[in-house]
Amino acid sequence: MSTYETCVNTLTSSGNAEPTTDELIQCISNTFDSNSTSADAAVDVFFLLYAASLVFFMQTGFAMICTGCVRIGNVQNTLMKNLLDACGSSLGFYTVGYAFAFGGMTTTEGTTFIGTENFFMMGVENKSFWLFQFAFCAASATIVAGTLAERCQMTAYLAYSLMLSSFVYPVVAHGIWSPQGFLSAANPNPLWGIGMVDFSGSAVVHLTGGMTAYIATKILGPRTGRFYDLRGHPLEKPGEFPGHSLSLQCLGTFILWFGWYGFNCGSIISLTLDENYKIASHTAINTTLSAAAGCVMTLFLSTVVAEHYTGEVHYNLQYAMNGCLSGLVAITAGCSVVESWASIVIGLVAGALYLGASKLLVKMKVDDAVDAIPVHMVNGIWGTLSVGFFAEPSLMKLVYGKDNHVGWFYSWGRGSADATLLACQVVGVLFLIGWILATMTPFFWFLHYVGFLRADSLEEVVGLDIGYTGGVRKHRSSYEDQVEGKMDEYIQEYEHRRRERAHLKKNTVHGRGNDVLASSVHNTQLHGNSYHGRKIITQNMIDSLDVSSNSIPEQKSKATSAAPANGSSQNIDSQAGSP
Repeated sequence: MSTYETCVNTLTSSGNAEPTTDELIQCISNTFDSNSTSADAAVDVFFLLYAASLVFFMQTGFAMICTGCVRIGNVQNTLMKNLLDACGSSLGFYTVGYAFAFGGMTTTEGTTFIGTENFFMMGVENKSFWLFQFAFCAASATIVAGTLAERCQMTAYLAYSLMLSSFVYPVVAHGIWSPQGFLSAANPNPLWGIGMVDFSGSAVVHLTGGMTAYIATKILGPRTGRFYDLRGHPLEKPGEFPGHSLSLQCLGTFILWFGWYGFNCGSIISLTLDENYKIASHTAINTTLSAAAGCVMTLFLSTVVAEHYTGEVHYNLQYAMNGCLSGLVAITAGCSVVESWASIVIGLVAGALYLGASKLLVKMKVDDAVDAIPVHMVNGIWGTLSVGFFAEPSLMKLVYGKDNHVGWFYSWGRGSADATLLACQVVGVLFLIGWILATMTPFFWFLHYVGFLRADSLEEVVGLDIGYTGGVRKHRSSYEDQVEGKMDEYIQEYEHRRRERAHLKKNTVHGRGNDVLASSVHNTQLHGNSYHGRKIITQNMIDSLDVSSNSIPEQKSKATSAAPANGSSQNIDSQAGSP
């Protein structure tokens, strides 16, 4: 039935006489307006669902990069932890995370520190918005996955994902993105008249994840053999742990780049509102240019440095890929409010910052398995601050409806030195760093203290896949080459440790949790007299944990040591049996 016929039937059914022309025109106009509103709402929902799907697909990219960066004996464990990130984040964000981040944003007035409504999604009308924000939350949690690879326990991973997604991240998102946030540019009374501009999350998502990764890896310590040997003695030269697949790393990089279009363009939320379609297009172009500039800059600088020190030209694919990701992270905050030439500058600086920060971390003996800290933390800071320099007045007016305070370089063009926007960006960065330090530092220290954070040192050597899947020997053939033919000795020592653990567990009085087998010390300055928080209280236990009799030779010329003189290992083996 046509719109005209519908209107005639509606008007005549009400008992009126033949409808007048004015009444028909009014009815047809109202019908078209209603249909147009419904169509716009449907387009916006589809747009947001599609963007959320792209952002969640980035989980695949993170998983591929993390998997490609680890050794073959840690592949299954790494994939499992990436999966747990998504699962833990979904549960945490559903229960209380969304409520803390955006709860009551349509009903609450004034400025608040945290949301107080919509727990368990009660009263949430825009479900597509919830899904989009969940995908962002999951992305922030996954950033930490690669940094802690090859040495973190599964329990710590799930606990950290729940903590970040249910409380830590939501407070940051509320403060910067919610209309009630004290830093939000959408607040009716924003900070210093403009608020903090973080369009897609250089600070909210990437700085949160990168800062958390830095805290976690400082407390966790480096992988065995990276900066310290099996007994915690410093190495003269850092050990190299090349990933088992550059192909997976490159695949993951392209997947992340692809998903970033949903990440940045989707942040416009509504595609049909005013001229938002123009903003989305501009955002996509800036995303592309910054990624390309970051890749080129990092590759160029790394090649120049390599040629300077070696006399040969080397093109490092890993540096190029991480430079690309650095450009993407840096442009995320200002992708909608900077011009295209500025996005290239931001990407170039991001590539240089990544390379310098990556080298600095090695000097600081911070073991980041995938370089997530320089990519996400360092360039999350730079991307946030870059808005304070490059925010263009007309784009600020188009996106945020005000241009009273713009990028510092444009303020100079106006004949002033107004750095209000830059000051807001600095305050936002300082708040976020302080918040993450205040919450995640005690959280990871607690996990460390109770022994839930660090995996056993020999599990690290033989690969966490072996320890967590229970098959000690089945991965040997694929991992043999990476441990220089010593796998038999490593596995023998690991099996000895497992028998000791079984013996101690069997002979420990219920309710006494002090006698727990410990891992090795990786940083005596950090861990003190405890082995990753598992306190050793008796000399006999220390003797039973002394693996010198069964240890891996520190030099190939040394023969394998004999069993301990007191015969403790033989007694334990005979009593405990196979694990």
